[in-house]
Amino acid sequence: MPAARTAPLTVLAACLALATACAWAQTSSLPITPEQRRVADQVASAGVPLTELAPDAPDSHTVKAGDTLWDISKLFLKSPWRWPELWGMNREQIRNPHLIYPGQVLLLVKMDGRARLQLAQGVGGDTAGDAVKLRPQMRIAALDANGIAAIPLHLIQPFLTDAVVFDTDQLATAPRVVAAQDGHVLLGRGDLAYARGDFGGATDFRVFRTARTLRDPATQEILGYEAPYVGTAELIRPGEERATADGKTEIVPATLRIRQSKQEVGIGDRLAPAPQRGLERYVPHAPDQPMAGQIAAIYGDALNAGQNQIVALNRGKRDGVERGHVLALWRDGATVLDKTQDRAQAIKLPNERHGVLFVFEVYERVSYALIISVKDPVKPGDRFTEP
Repeated sequence: MPAARTAPLTVLAACLALATACAWAQTSSLPITPEQRRVADQVASAGVPLTELAPDAPDSHTVKAGDTLWDISKLFLKSPWRWPELWGMNREQIRNPHLIYPGQVLLLVKMDGRARLQLAQGVGGDTAGDAVKLRPQMRIAALDANGIAAIPLHLIQPFLTDAVVFDTDQLATAPRVVAAQDGHVLLGRGDLAYARGDFGGATDFRVFRTARTLRDPATQEILGYEAPYVGTAELIRPGEERATADGKTEIVPATLRIRQSKQEVGIGDRLAPAPQRGLERYVPHAPDQPMAGQIAAIYGDALNAGQNQIVALNRGKRDGVERGHVLALWRDGATVLDKTQDRAQAIKLPNERHGVLFVFEVYERVSYALIISVKDPVKPGDRFTEP
């Protein structure tokens, strides 16, 4: 998987040994309490069994711009999503991981049948080249935005704006574009659009095309309504209804200016208030309980999907799906004829695991996942389970 970023050689001694309490302390001026320090010190230290290491795992790796935690762990592990164990961390404490930076050297240390990653840079006076155990030592400092990410965020960042799933078909009654500036049919950035509907006091909007229904491949239950993103608009003048001299009612639509447009905005497009959201840091982890489901849809117009494409799953919050969940993709075994006996007999070959999904957006009944790796094209109806 590709990635992005560049950064200073600052070393937070906690590095990847993460604690939620530590993250809070870093983003505020409050003193670190004994309880926060106690929580920060509670990290797993077992590492991973040597059998879980990749066959060609290197003895060391120098972090470079463009690395992600997933990329680095893929160098060392058969299952990259198990990187918290490799770093010796308790997953419950790493929802918002500390950052590591290009230039740091990581050593793979093997001992007593298990393996751990350690920093090969001194911290707080250590000599460069000395191995440093990833032990949390807290310091109040702003999180540097240039540290490497857990996964390549550029693959999913556009999607976080591009699509949204509504539990109900609320766009059907949302404010709608009814006319365009100077009689135009299609609008782009900077153009004026005229719209009618209940704006609910909002001034910033996302513009969507007609939503499509997402259904469960097995039960046909409606999971939600996926609305394709068109652009953004700002309200610059509210609409009104006013009486004319002859006693009739004159309807004046609201005026909006198109701020951004991924596609040209058209008559009939719907408006939804733009939410306030920040780009989260995603921590890969397996579900805590067995999980199974199917691909509900391929995002976009494609019939099949491949690596680095996005799919909708027929499982969501109500089913225990979380952001960061890693799931296994399965290919149904084919039905073939066994002709090795006197009489041919139909047999079904075993299902085969052929890919990995990474969940990054979760709604009540549906979620979205990035295809991390895959051998065969993925299509609606394909199955997934916990890894």
